[in-house]
Amino acid sequence: MKIHDLITTTEALDDLVSRLEKSDFVTVDTEFMRENTYWPELCLVQIANDEEAAAIDPLADGIDLTSLLDLMCDNEDVLKIFHAGGQDVEIIYNLTGKTPHPIFDTQIAMMAISQSEQIGYANLVESWLGITVDKGARFTDWSRRPLTDRQIEYAIGDVTHLSEIFPKMLQKLIKTGRGKWLNAEMEKLADPENYRNDPTKAWHRIRAAGRNPQVLGRLKALAAWREEEAQHKDIPRGRIMRDETLADIASHPPKKQVDLAKVRGLSNAWRENDIGKRMMRVLSGAEPLPKSEMPTKTKRGAPLGKEGALVADLLKLLLKIRSREIDIASRLLTKSDELEALAAGLRDLPILKGWRYDVFGQDALELVEGKTGFAVKDGRLIMTHIDVAEGDAAPADDADDADDAQAKPDEMPSEGERSRESDSDSNGEERE
Repeated sequence: MKIHDLITTTEALDDLVSRLEKSDFVTVDTEFMRENTYWPELCLVQIANDEEAAAIDPLADGIDLTSLLDLMCDNEDVLKIFHAGGQDVEIIYNLTGKTPHPIFDTQIAMMAISQSEQIGYANLVESWLGITVDKGARFTDWSRRPLTDRQIEYAIGDVTHLSEIFPKMLQKLIKTGRGKWLNAEMEKLADPENYRNDPTKAWHRIRAAGRNPQVLGRLKALAAWREEEAQHKDIPRGRIMRDETLADIASHPPKKQVDLAKVRGLSNAWRENDIGKRMMRVLSGAEPLPKSEMPTKTKRGAPLGKEGALVADLLKLLLKIRSREIDIASRLLTKSDELEALAAGLRDLPILKGWRYDVFGQDALELVEGKTGFAVKDGRLIMTHIDVAEGDAAPADDADDADDAQAKPDEMPSEGERSRESDSDSNGEERE
């Protein structure tokens, strides 16, 4: 693979892009700094296909990134490949108001072909290529110039390895027929709504006690104000005020500005400074949160009760077994809340639709409906499909009925039971 020198001019960038746009895919990574700013500062872009790779310096004097950003966001013929690309996509969205598309994330894809939930890049490279990634430049200051050769080599390695891994990963996804499982996840990654910055929604990120409309109204107003202050000053929102302090003020608003000095987390300067005055105006103008905006109570389907909680635990056990059995990350299949909703009787759930139903939901539903159970055979946990006549099974907590219906010592299991090993490798997949 040809590795170019650091690209610092528009001419060299446009020349590179003119070749890359003829590729089926490009691998992309960015280096940025955001410790001291609200907006992440883009410091380096790395890009490669299967033939060449380059690092691009967006801080170089006079460089115009238009051709690169057009390739990212407007060229539908080239697949853009990232690893854990959420922050990379955010930066591109901040620059263009658009997101890269079509998009593929190798961290997400690994969930469909392994039990890895959030595999790191170094572990990804090790597992697919047997290469140990040098992490020495990982926490470097990417905004300082000039960049060293080691920094550039480290950065370009993020995309050259990815360009080798992607074809192998794609082949396995095709072989297992699991590529379609990822479509919704990739579209979610590219959804601009996930990156749109709306200060009026900033309060959703803050943990607040209770559901008092007055308190939540103040929290919404204060969070929006803090967001706008941080954006205007381009500093992290936490440097304006921490979440805990914001929530405390929303719950116990000071009557006068001088009282701000009594709030934990605020200095005496807030007694009379301009930012304190602005915040007090926001507090005085805050209105109760409308009923239409009130957060919904956390729902886990319905109150489970003791027996329902046990059923939910069995569903979680089934999920663990199935994830191991077919080598898939459990988070890609479902979440605990959804299993609890299923145990509580809800049926309009993602797990009971599409490929998730075929892979896991059908068995989960049969477990809830008493058609599937667990047993131990020869020291191994197995699933059993049970034929039970309606009314034959007594509730587990019905002690009186249980005493009257003692099983005979020589009673054998129903001939209608059939078992299958939970850790069977019948799908024939090879694990990495």
